[in-house]
Amino acid sequence: MLTRRPKGTKDVLKDEVYKWRYVEKVFADVCKNFGYEEIRTPVFEHTELFKRGVGETTDVVQKEMYTFEDKGNRSITLKPEGTAPVVRAFIENKLYADAQPTKLFYNTPCFRYERPQAGRLRGFHQFGIEAFGTDKPSIDAEVISVVSVFFNRLGLENIELNINSIGCPKCREEYSKILRDYLSDKIEDLCDTCKVRFEKNPMRILDCKRKSCKELIENPPYMVDHLCGECEEHFNKVKEYLNIAGVEYKVNPKIVRGLDYYTKTAFEFISKEIGAQSTVCGGGRYDGLVEEIGGPSTPGIGFGMGIERLLLTIENHNIELPKPDDLDIFIVTIGEKAEKEAFKILFDLRNEGISADKDHLGRSIKAQFKYSDKINSTYTIVIGDDEIDNDVVTLKNMRTGEQGEINLSKLIEVIKVKLGR
Repeated sequence: MLTRRPKGTKDVLKDEVYKWRYVEKVFADVCKNFGYEEIRTPVFEHTELFKRGVGETTDVVQKEMYTFEDKGNRSITLKPEGTAPVVRAFIENKLYADAQPTKLFYNTPCFRYERPQAGRLRGFHQFGIEAFGTDKPSIDAEVISVVSVFFNRLGLENIELNINSIGCPKCREEYSKILRDYLSDKIEDLCDTCKVRFEKNPMRILDCKRKSCKELIENPPYMVDHLCGECEEHFNKVKEYLNIAGVEYKVNPKIVRGLDYYTKTAFEFISKEIGAQSTVCGGGRYDGLVEEIGGPSTPGIGFGMGIERLLLTIENHNIELPKPDDLDIFIVTIGEKAEKEAFKILFDLRNEGISADKDHLGRSIKAQFKYSDKINSTYTIVIGDDEIDNDVVTLKNMRTGEQGEINLSKLIEVIKVKLGR
């Protein structure tokens, strides 16, 4: 039906949109504090970008992407996540030639075809940051700290940071042999997707959401216990920097992350307030991704955070986000001459940064006052034809009920003083 939104999408109406604006502003402010600059990438990209960047063995690529052919017979995919497009932009615009590191943040719509549930939609929005050009563990801790500070500013508590290291290609190759040995007598009972992963990327089997697979691999060998010397040292330093910053964490060897590009540090911020979908934010290091997509060898790290899931977490933590200021001025008009004068006053008020409105439906005086109260205006100005001739208007404080006459010619000046502008 034309009047029904597609399944898995959501309208954000006026009673909720202020929450979005608030968290978006706080996120942008925190990123600015950490030296990250905003980037905006297209809503759709060439499909190959996600196949190579996200990984062909992932659920995202195999099951969830919105892919179609455009009129030029090119395979196009709606953005399912934020990192790969930012990496593509980093390469295409030669940002690697700038002074490093390159530190970017984004706020973007994303699309995945999956079963809608609490905190998970088919059309959703994602915050994220990406830091390129350094493999130092201090930047890993900084990226994680961005999330920690952001949550603190929102008043979110009891969000647990889980960290892990999933190694580098060198130690992961050895670990994959160990994991395949462990899984060899279980492979026939694994789901079809995991059977494919067994050959291509067995560690992804640990991230399978099917209950039957989870039960089969309840106590597997973990990557964190088979790290090479370099990866172990890197992970230890990440923990050291987190300790310096006072960011509490728990080492969770089960964290794999759902995308193939991750290496070394992987992390999740987990809440138990929104049921099964408990990960509020996830990210990690991806030192081979830029090169995999076609750029020069460049280390990187970042995270992605679903805004819908974040807002659900805020709601379930009973946090009241501050509402924006109400309408400053509503003008009640009496007579045609007053109607035109009010329109001019509105322009002058708005030009001074004062929010203002008037009746546009021809309501009665009583109905205009009722509407002014309903939209919670701070002051109401009453102006009639006689008042214009006498250069006066009535100004009423809708909070206290106090009212009095002021000169029309001094209206803007008086209003600014009363509003503290």
